[in-house]
Amino acid sequence: MTWHVAEDELLAYARGELAPPLLWSADTHLAGCARCRAVLAGAWDPGELESAWERLDAELDAPRPGLFERLLVRLGAAEHTARLLAATPVLRRSWLTAVTLLLVMSVLTAHGIHSDRFFLALAPLLPLAGVALSYGPALDPTYEMAVVSPVHGFRLLMIRTVAVLAAALGLSGLATLALPGYGLGALGWLLPALALTATGLALTPRLGPVLAPSVVGGAWVALLLAAHAYQGGAGVLVPFTAAGQAVAAGVAALGAGLLLAVRDRFDQSHRGAV
Repeated sequence: MTWHVAEDELLAYARGELAPPLLWSADTHLAGCARCRAVLAGAWDPGELESAWERLDAELDAPRPGLFERLLVRLGAAEHTARLLAATPVLRRSWLTAVTLLLVMSVLTAHGIHSDRFFLALAPLLPLAGVALSYGPALDPTYEMAVVSPVHGFRLLMIRTVAVLAAALGLSGLATLALPGYGLGALGWLLPALALTATGLALTPRLGPVLAPSVVGGAWVALLLAAHAYQGGAGVLVPFTAAGQAVAAGVAALGAGLLLAVRDRFDQSHRGAV
């Protein structure tokens, strides 16, 4: 041995106060150095040996937070909240890439047909689908972790909903800037998106996390088809007019109110079988 662990570090090791990476270095050195083990034996209470190994095992087995989780913590999010957000199924590279490509294709289609209708019809469905994919045992691969976590089901849903909405609405907002008819009318998807998401969440305790967004999304598509047929394919579709936007705002407010009214039922669904 060309070097030995300093005596003060051995004393800190014995008291369980030595922190990584010095802790790991000391463990490695002690495995092959009889002299340092003898020094340590004179300062260490044998009863603390097992607890020291347990601390080491816990340190080595502790999960390493990813880049997204570390970023959330740096931005001020609590560690447990950052972990729940990082574990949200739809906040994955594959989902974000798919949404981005879908929006890009929608913008290109809008340029090709010189109309924003396709984009305006599609954009409100993305947050609804994202929230549906982020909650429920049928679609959430981290559901078992969520079940055993000491978090109210409604709070978990809101954390993930905010994360999904921020991602989906942010991407949709950027895509809006590239539409051929950019202006206030190009933002007509925002209120319908909030209305669909709030309504889908409010219906989830009764219909389940799969059927509720499916019904709401189907109703949105049926509404657009009916408006298109009624107007003969001409002009701005009714849901994107001033009257339609007012109705969407009202539906969003009503859905949010119903969601608050049934918030306790999410905990029952969260702990039981949805």
